[in-house]
Amino acid sequence: MKNSPRIIDLTHTLSKETPAWDEGCCFELHTIFDYKDATGPEKFRVQKMNANVGIGTHIDAPAHCFPDGKTIEAIELQSLITECVVVHIQENVDASYVAMPDVVKVFEKEHGKIAPNAFVIFHTGWEKYWNDPKKYRNNLQFPDIHEDTAKMLLERNIAGIGIDTLSPDAGGKDFPVHRLILGAGKYLVENIANAGKVPPTGANISIMPMNIKGATEAPVRMIAVLS
Repeated sequence: MKNSPRIIDLTHTLSKETPAWDEGCCFELHTIFDYKDATGPEKFRVQKMNANVGIGTHIDAPAHCFPDGKTIEAIELQSLITECVVVHIQENVDASYVAMPDVVKVFEKEHGKIAPNAFVIFHTGWEKYWNDPKKYRNNLQFPDIHEDTAKMLLERNIAGIGIDTLSPDAGGKDFPVHRLILGAGKYLVENIANAGKVPPTGANISIMPMNIKGATEAPVRMIAVLS
């Protein structure tokens, strides 16, 4: 019997404790009608949520930075369901770490050139602070990606970039990776979970954002599938 594919969930669970770019709570779930309120035999719980669209594991569409860029519903499925590669940063990194082009060169020396339309995840290990929102946010200081690295990946014609931090651009003042990747019509996924469980090559990715018309960001459910 053929082995079933292994599925890895790369999505953080949303809750009121979810770390966010802005300080304070950016996700709330409210029950507006509960089982006890039902008068008939069927019991329902009805809920609503208040949240920033860029909360938890989420995608940035080109329109996040560019008025004429694609919004969430316009991103092609062919770029959201695709090959996935993971650049595992070898050393123990701190908040000042920046992924330079050399990490991609080392990856490609070992695993071959990154293929067109691949989704590239940078695994820095920062996820270890996810349950400590203050430390995870860290005044917007966390491992990120150098703009020259983004330029190199655009030369490979990748589908997008993901990272296990709040953003590929730390600091909150300048956003060169956002401008480069989104300006090229690609996408970004931030706050990735469980990247350390995905091998450097051999996985396919499925990124399913909430299909919100006109949205520039959206929460996603993202899984890696290993055959």
